[in-house]
Amino acid sequence: MPDRPQHVAVISGLSGAGKTATSKLFEDLGYTVVDNLPAELVPGLAELVASEPGRFERVAIVLDVRSGDPRVALGAVLGALEGRGIAPQVFFLEARDDVLIRRFSETRHRHPLEGRAGIAASIVEERRILEEVREQADVIIDTSDLSGRQLRERIFAALGASEAAGRIALQLISFGFKYGVPLESDLVFDVRFMENPFYDPDLRPLSGLTGPVRAFVLAQPPAQRFLAFAHDFFGFAIPAYVAEGRNRLTVAIGCTGGYHRSITVAEELAADWRTRDFGPVSVWHRDLERA
Repeated sequence: MPDRPQHVAVISGLSGAGKTATSKLFEDLGYTVVDNLPAELVPGLAELVASEPGRFERVAIVLDVRSGDPRVALGAVLGALEGRGIAPQVFFLEARDDVLIRRFSETRHRHPLEGRAGIAASIVEERRILEEVREQADVIIDTSDLSGRQLRERIFAALGASEAAGRIALQLISFGFKYGVPLESDLVFDVRFMENPFYDPDLRPLSGLTGPVRAFVLAQPPAQRFLAFAHDFFGFAIPAYVAEGRNRLTVAIGCTGGYHRSITVAEELAADWRTRDFGPVSVWHRDLERA
């Protein structure tokens, strides 16, 4: 195989949010996965990985509250690897509280922080502990409504984006407000002010990826004005984010059901960003398959 740069992924996030499934995906990709390592041993592991790139070409390290203080452990990993010229890619997995509670109830697993206060209080405490880790993550994935296939697609897209080192990774998510706002979004835009194709019987079964729906949405003056505004706004904002050291930006575009308007607008924004070469762009239509 041709030479490839060494890649280290750090997987963190809330208990019950899908770190085990994500670890298995990395194993399938040929990564050496290290899970549940005590925080005191993490610096030594990072030094070993950095010193033997041929042996550890692809490594995924899972860091969470089971390891002790994940903030300290992540700092040790970043310090050891970045000092050797390796910039690890940090993945953070999360989900809504109700989803996490249901998952623990279904599996009957014990939350690592669970005490007398119960599972809900443990989740709140874990969010607090992991807040700094989340802020340093390159990729944040809300697994509340993801199938195994969708999670795999999100991981693959993020790994592809990591190849553009030194550039901001941009993600667009189309969604339906009636299903909830994506947790991982940095910016949220509501396009329900545009006329809804749902009320046209011929367009209702067609998604925003089809020509007739796209033509219907984009012909509206409000849509044209919004896209002109977005072009100017992101032309200013994205370089400003890069100047501040941000390496990712997730923008969510929402309509009622996430099937018509939001999809069309998200695709238009993605096309605009790609022509301006801000960085790698990925698009995820979260609620497309719900229809």
